[in-house]
Amino acid sequence: MSIIEHIAGREVLDSRGNPTIEVEIILESGATGRAIVPSGASTGAFEAVELRDGEDRYGGKGVLTAVGHVDEEIYDTLVGFDATDQRDIDRVLIELDGTDNKGRLGANAILGVSLAVARAAADDLSLPLYRYIGGVNAHVLPVPMMNVLNGGEHADNNVDIQEFMIMPVGAASFSEALRWGTETYHVLKKVLHDRGLSTAIGDEGGFAPNLASNEEAVTLLIEAIEKAGFTPGEDIAIALDAASTEFYRDGNY
Repeated sequence: MSIIEHIAGREVLDSRGNPTIEVEIILESGATGRAIVPSGASTGAFEAVELRDGEDRYGGKGVLTAVGHVDEEIYDTLVGFDATDQRDIDRVLIELDGTDNKGRLGANAILGVSLAVARAAADDLSLPLYRYIGGVNAHVLPVPMMNVLNGGEHADNNVDIQEFMIMPVGAASFSEALRWGTETYHVLKKVLHDRGLSTAIGDEGGFAPNLASNEEAVTLLIEAIEKAGFTPGEDIAIALDAASTEFYRDGNY
């Protein structure tokens, strides 16, 4: 049976060494699902609220309050639900929180439970997660967006835009897209080095040089794409995550 039997939250560390939530779901059948909630360096003005403890431990970034919500209120509500009824479970979680921004239970608690439920249901049906979510016709993975130049809150440099990404839109498969992106990333390092620019790494693994302008970052990406043997805009496109809330002041950017 795909009935939820047990829910457990725990505090773990993310890739930045900051606390985040891991949730484990166990079904009556013995199937399990685990999920660790990601956390960004910047927060949009209208994003759901990531609940932090605000105490001395971990510089105020602990998540034991959110873990407590998982272990108590969410546990008491969801045990006995069918894990394959994802839509109903998500609806119940949102209603249980009762806020517009998920600030009472914490978006980190809600997301961790929702993801773990999906993984547990997939495990119960002996399906990979992509097949469980996408159905029998699911066969194409999303185009990866690779963060290769960092600015904003992701780097201690003078670049405003937070992420300059490359998208191998012309690749025939995910593995080919991964190769194209990796090749371009390494060529970009040489382009930066040849120009006397820093190849130090930013918060999310992209290079973080000081540049004359945001436009220069795009120019560097185009040069790297071409030198890697690809056509900008056809083989590999450029994407931006401005995180513009971080440089919005008094009605101006």
